[in-house]
Amino acid sequence: MENNKISVGLDIGTTKIVAMIGRKNDYGKVEILGIGKSKSLGVHRGVVNNITQTIQSIQQAVQEAEAESGYKIEGVTVGIAGQHIRSLQHSDYITRTNSDKVIDDDDIDMLINQVHKLVMLPGEEIIHVLPQEYKVDGQAEIKEPIGMYGGRLEANFHVVVGQVSSIRNIGRCVKSSGLELEGITLEPLASANAVLSQEEKEAGVALIDIGGGTTDLAVFKDGIIRHTAVIPFGGNVITEDIKEGCSIIEKQAELLKIKFGSAWPGENKDNEIVSIPGLRGREPKEITLKNLSKIIHARVVEIIEQVYVEIKNYGHEEQKKKLIAGIVLTGGGAQLKHLKQLVEYITGMDTRIGYPNEHLAGDSDEDVASPLYATAVGLVMDGLKRQERRRIEEEVVEEVVEEPEVEPTPAEDIVEEEQPQEPPRKERKSFLDKLTERVKDFLDNAE
Repeated sequence: MENNKISVGLDIGTTKIVAMIGRKNDYGKVEILGIGKSKSLGVHRGVVNNITQTIQSIQQAVQEAEAESGYKIEGVTVGIAGQHIRSLQHSDYITRTNSDKVIDDDDIDMLINQVHKLVMLPGEEIIHVLPQEYKVDGQAEIKEPIGMYGGRLEANFHVVVGQVSSIRNIGRCVKSSGLELEGITLEPLASANAVLSQEEKEAGVALIDIGGGTTDLAVFKDGIIRHTAVIPFGGNVITEDIKEGCSIIEKQAELLKIKFGSAWPGENKDNEIVSIPGLRGREPKEITLKNLSKIIHARVVEIIEQVYVEIKNYGHEEQKKKLIAGIVLTGGGAQLKHLKQLVEYITGMDTRIGYPNEHLAGDSDEDVASPLYATAVGLVMDGLKRQERRRIEEEVVEEVVEEPEVEPTPAEDIVEEEQPQEPPRKERKSFLDKLTERVKDFLDNAE
């Protein structure tokens, strides 16, 4: 039974793969039981490009997490990101046949399924359909139409689209690593759940998750996700630039970036120098910190500017859509010195570094609460939510099944009474769950 209560997040990143095991404690907070991480070799810009290497990395991370926690990992919740993810706005409507009945889940499902029929580019698939707000018979700005009367139900949707092959490849890697695919989640959403508070989502906030290969963006306003984007640059391009600019090897460039790197070149004196051992008997190289931060600065500015374009695309400059809580930076790239100041300077928005401790138990390791693990923590939370939903669904099914056996006659009433409480639970079966099932079916049939 114990194993049911734990959830495992698997963050398949460009630089690292993290397996994280967690469970809910008595206070409803998430307690992390074990972490395993391995160097990610088969992933480029968030997309798997070498299945064999990715499988090895996943197994290594999973074994490490198992060893640390003492649990056996069976199923995982996986995040997807990558440069193939794009999002669009779409509105759709249905005309209800029977307007004497109140709007229920079936109507919303019908509306959502209609969005799923949108014609995409070849090879693309809809990953998320997120309702923004509804209109009933032309009355706008309805957050929750269930229980209302009306003939025409319409909604604006935020639709997230990705490449089928990339998603299937991730499913493939998970399955071949001997794991069960329990759920798929969009990484920017997972990070947002781990890092942002409800108040920030209400006020309006942009979460920027700077990973190794990609930078993910999620924009929230009025508690609803409004915009998502994946920008195909991350910490790795900064390292690349240092490597090229200073003619040193990648390992040294990475270390330089982490130890001495700064996003703000103004503050280094001209005479601050780092000496790097030469390769195999060559002279050591001397690099000025000023040069180093100039290189980093140029690249970071480029990344932030691209993200800012996306924030403006969402409409941040309109009064009604203003992001009052500004920007939250997370991901490994958020640890760069002076990044917060630079982002504030470029965008003019309030900025903070986001640590995934919003929902973690108080006694969690310092390590876990690092921005590096935001996505993994979010995936664990997502897995726990999924389990909760499943438990509730099972309970509802049992209740409905048990009752009629006692008194066959009022069975009608009992089922009727069950109805009002059940819908919100059913409605939360997200498209991702459906997508997960589709990927699973595909993999099972493809074997």
